[in-house]
Amino acid sequence: MSRRETSSTEGSRAGRVLTPGRIAIGILVILLLVFIFENTSKVRIRLLIPEVTMPLYLALLVTALLSAVCGYFAAARRRK
Repeated sequence: MSRRETSSTEGSRAGRVLTPGRIAIGILVILLLVFIFENTSKVRIRLLIPEVTMPLYLALLVTALLSAVCGYFAAARRRK
């Protein structure tokens, strides 16, 4: 067996191993799905003037994404 064949075989095996990072991501995905299915009721949200009706999980997801974007830009500005 040549060196190239050995390294490619080892690489394919390494891709199937459950690493702590993959386990953590799997747990987070499961928790996210539970969160979504538990919070499907519609809520009314007032955005300045208009009133919007949407599922609670969607409202929280939009808020979290907006917060993450603001945090990213604040950190990027600090790095400069």
